Amino acid sequence: ADWFRDALQEKGITPCIPGRKIRNKTVKYDKRRYKRQGRIEIMFGRLKDWRRVATRYDRCPKAVFSAVALAATAIFWL
Repeated sequence: ADWFRDALQEKGITPCIPGRKIRNKTVKYDKRRYKRQGRIEIMFGRLKDWRRVATRYDRCPKAVFSAVALAATAIFWL
């Protein structure tokens, strides 16, 4: 929606999601950035498969970050 894109741009965020085909006015977006966003979403989906990361059992930020790093390393190697 235009109002959401305007709100993002006011905060200094560049939206990288393309508009729908039905839309009358085309929206400019960075295709490379949009592809990277998909990769990041897939990575978070894989991280959520790890129960410890998905449920955040650890309260200490260092322990959570280390669990995420361990899971990301394991996913990368598998």
